[in-house]
Amino acid sequence: METKYLSVSEFAEHTGKDVGNIRRLILAGRIPAVKIGKQWAIPEGTEYPADARVKSGAYRNWRKNQSEK
Repeated sequence: METKYLSVSEFAEHTGKDVGNIRRLILAGRIPAVKIGKQWAIPEGTEYPADARVKSGAYRNWRKNQSEK
């Protein structure tokens, strides 16, 4: 079975994300890709990685809380 690949710009258009951000995630290893010549090729069906940042506010004012202890 032959795997179909998308270019970085096609993947960016498909996900609605920035091309530079996708290249940065490829270099960090968060998006699987292979290099063909000078261009990256991303396997079709690859999902954009989930945002791993803490958004609950659990770390809000952590310096202030540390100094109170």
